[in-house]
Amino acid sequence: MDERTHYRTVVVRGQEIFYREAGDPDAPVLLLLHGYPTSSHMFRDLIPRLATRYRLVAPDHLGFGYSAAPSADDFDYTFANLAEITAAFTERLGLSRFAMYVQDYGAPIGWRLAAAHPERVTAIVTQNGNAYLDGLDEDFWAPIRAYGTDPSSATEAPIRRFQTLDAIRWQYTHGVPDESLVSPDTWLHDVALLRRPGNAEIQLRLTRDYVTNIDLYPAFQEYFRASQVPLLAAWGAHDEIFRLGGATAFQRDLPDAEIHLLPAGHFALESHGAQIARLVDDFLGRALPR
Repeated sequence: MDERTHYRTVVVRGQEIFYREAGDPDAPVLLLLHGYPTSSHMFRDLIPRLATRYRLVAPDHLGFGYSAAPSADDFDYTFANLAEITAAFTERLGLSRFAMYVQDYGAPIGWRLAAAHPERVTAIVTQNGNAYLDGLDEDFWAPIRAYGTDPSSATEAPIRRFQTLDAIRWQYTHGVPDESLVSPDTWLHDVALLRRPGNAEIQLRLTRDYVTNIDLYPAFQEYFRASQVPLLAAWGAHDEIFRLGGATAFQRDLPDAEIHLLPAGHFALESHGAQIARLVDDFLGRALPR
C-alpha cells in the first residue's frame, strides 16, 4: 500500500482544482473540506496519520490554495457554486460514497453537498464547522451580517481587516493555551496565497455571501434529522468564531452524535492533531461499513 501523500490537479467544469490524496484507492473515502483562510494545507499532518486505513482526498476550494482563482468578474463566488464545484470534483474522481471532514467554510459547502446528495455521505466529522445559531459569536459575526445585508464602503472596511496578517494569526493562536504548538508557517502560508492579485475581491464576495449559509441552517438541520448521519464533533472549545454551543447543538437533531470539546482554538488540528486523528479513526472505524 502506498501511504505517501500525492499532490494532483484535475479540471472540473473548466477550472483546475488542486488536491492532496493518500491511502488505498479501495479504502473507505474521507473527503477533507478546509476553511478560511487556509487550504488543504491544514490537513497536511492529519492525512498521513489516517492513510493506513482510509483514502484521504483534500481539495483546495476554487480561489484558495493552489486551485485556480478566476477573478470575481469571471466566476460568481458563492457558497452554492463552490458546493457545486465540490460535488462535480467528487464525481470526476469517482467518489460515489464518502465520509466528510469539514471545518469553517468547508462546513456550509459540505452541508449543501450532503443535503443535495444524502445517499453519498456515510459519516461526518466537524471540526468547528457550524450549522446552528448557537455557534455564532455575535460580536464576531455582526460586521459580516452587516456587510452581507448592506454591502457598502462603510460595511466593507471591517471585512477587509479579516485579510490582514494580524487577523489571520489571531485565528490560529487565539484560545490556544500553548501558542508554541502552532507553527507560524500556517498563517504566513495563508497570507501569501491571499495576497495574490484579485484574491481580496474573491474573499470579499464570499464573505458577503456567507449570510446565505445562516439562512440555510434550518434546511441543514432537517438533513441531519432525516438522515441520522453518524457525526463526530471534534471542536476547539475556545474558538470565538464558532463557539462550543455549535458543537453541542448537533445532538438536538442527531441524538447519537459524538461531541468532544478540546482545549483549543479555531484551528484545533494545529495544537491537537494527534488527538483528533485518534478520535476520527475510532469514530470512522465504528461508523463506516467495511
